[in-house]
Amino acid sequence: MTDWGTYLETMRSQAPLVQNITNYVAMNVMANVMLAAGASPAMVHDEAESGEFAAIAQALTVNIGTLSPHWLRGMEAAARATREAGKPWVLDPVAVGATALRRSAGARLLALKPTVIRGNASEVLALAGADAAGKGADAADSVAAAEDAACALALQTGGVVAVTGAQDFVTDGDTAWRIDNGHPLMPRITVMGCSLTGVVGAFLVGQDALPATVAALAYYGLAGERAGAAAQGPGSFQPAFLDALYTLGPDDVTRGVKVTQA
Repeated sequence: MTDWGTYLETMRSQAPLVQNITNYVAMNVMANVMLAAGASPAMVHDEAESGEFAAIAQALTVNIGTLSPHWLRGMEAAARATREAGKPWVLDPVAVGATALRRSAGARLLALKPTVIRGNASEVLALAGADAAGKGADAADSVAAAEDAACALALQTGGVVAVTGAQDFVTDGDTAWRIDNGHPLMPRITVMGCSLTGVVGAFLVGQDALPATVAALAYYGLAGERAGAAAQGPGSFQPAFLDALYTLGPDDVTRGVKVTQA
């Protein structure tokens, strides 16, 4: 039996510095989520410094939520520098199928071989070049419908693909896991997925990508369960979620995860 809590323990012992190129909506919430989890977030996106900062950071996350050509150049510079340094990076392809700019950005970033791709089912399908029914940044496809595309993307990049939804699916193309932790209020809070991407990036530092990603998703979902039990609605859920991320310990994670091999 895997001791999933050790991945949280290792992440916290390092308090990794994670560079996050994310969207305007996500920055504050994401930074607070990562701090509560035990990581050290830095929001550095400008092309004039993003590649240089990547040499300092221990991991990188890239989110295309509020995309522009200028930001894309910063994303590419940081991803190239991160790969050259042998560090992990995570791609969050928000609404990647919605416009020509996003499709182009997705292809360019995919070519830089992310360590982990984390998206909803519609985003993963679109990134893989399959038909997808996304509604902006929201998924309109089931996680099950994206599993084959996730495996294909993982084999293409040599990395891990995490399809998140009511039940998460994580694969490296050969081995796959399902995670059932979470709470229905989580989709009612903006940038919960964006913030999860940062937590995944933190868990990757010094740990194997596949189990570290599974552990990050399970920990995040378990925090959602705890917050949901205490909250009366979305307004009280957010502070309760930050508290849950902070107070959950490795033993809590090992006991509380709902993880099965697919």
